[in-house]
Amino acid sequence: MTIARTAANLLARLARGFPVIAIAGPRQSGKSTLAREVFAQRPYVTLEDPDTRALALADPRRFLARFSDGAVLDEVQRAPELLSYLQGRVDANQRMGEFIVTGSQQFGLMDGITQSLAGRVGMLQLLPLSNVELLHSASAGASLEERMWLGGYPALHAQFRELQPQTWFASYVATYLERDVRQLLNVSNLALFQRFVLMCAARSGQLLNLNSLAADCGISQPTARQWLTVLQASYVVTLLPPYHRNFGKRLVKTPKLYFLDTGLLCHLLRVADALALQTHAQRGAIFETWVVTEVIKHRYNQGLAADLYFWRDNHGVELDLVYEDAGRLQAVEIKSGTTFAMDWLAGARRWKAMAGADAAPPIVLYGGAESFELADARVVSWREIGAGAGAAPQPPSTRRISRP
Repeated sequence: MTIARTAANLLARLARGFPVIAIAGPRQSGKSTLAREVFAQRPYVTLEDPDTRALALADPRRFLARFSDGAVLDEVQRAPELLSYLQGRVDANQRMGEFIVTGSQQFGLMDGITQSLAGRVGMLQLLPLSNVELLHSASAGASLEERMWLGGYPALHAQFRELQPQTWFASYVATYLERDVRQLLNVSNLALFQRFVLMCAARSGQLLNLNSLAADCGISQPTARQWLTVLQASYVVTLLPPYHRNFGKRLVKTPKLYFLDTGLLCHLLRVADALALQTHAQRGAIFETWVVTEVIKHRYNQGLAADLYFWRDNHGVELDLVYEDAGRLQAVEIKSGTTFAMDWLAGARRWKAMAGADAAPPIVLYGGAESFELADARVVSWREIGAGAGAAPQPPSTRRISRP
């Protein structure tokens, strides 16, 4: 039994408004499973299969003619030429939801879509399982440390599979290096690239310093930038830009780096088990990474762009997340501690004073179990993240606490 995906509702809506639906995301995030469940009436073909790919490349029209009622075309970036032929097919038929294509690399998939299928494609970016999805699964009772250490890749939550996370992630990294990197880059020294990935993991949740990253890896800055772009295109990492609105202070313009799965991050950081996360030196950065990723998942599952930022002034006062919600600016402070402390609101209150009437009451999202409301802020447990609109909605059980 597979875990129900929140994005299934979005796919059904897209199928009523677009002739082609594209599902992009990292390998093993559940794209094929979701497409086959939502569009069970469509035949399924994968272009990872050499014979299928050879036929598609040799005679695209004949290949598509086999699917008179449409199909699910998996890993279509392996045969991007097909997208040009899809244009003529869907323009002639004018049927919504006719073809569903999936891809694990933004380069091949998005290039083909923008060149051949602009205006004809409904887009879903599918990341690994979210906190909300896992709260409705067999692992609902997992602790925060277990949730962060295991991550969200569906294979690690399948009841019928007995997998050690270390073994699965080691295989995942090796497969990623062998397949995706060699397809996108001319990397002669894979060990050097693997070191680059490890150095990126050590910087998750930090401001990105390309010069320092390149120097630590023994590569040039242009090479570091190129390799980082590939990690982004393969949904391994993301960059969070600073919020640029000028409140009279000079803002930091360097982005922050985040991995898109904390299970993979913990593997790269050599975190031995979930228990080790209770006292691990990187606990705060891993929790921050987990929260940012959960917010991105929530927005992607609603068909929204990430549109997330952080804020930091020239005095080092920082807010971990800033985003627009219902015309106002929502600030989120992320703390991995399990006991709320009032001084956690210092940065948020400084932000609110600068933002003025545009600022919504700030949110503190923390590692504790209880959610509650203060006079000028909301404090939200990690278990509530993604449960409704916005990054950390006020749950029905929220109670108001009178505190200064």
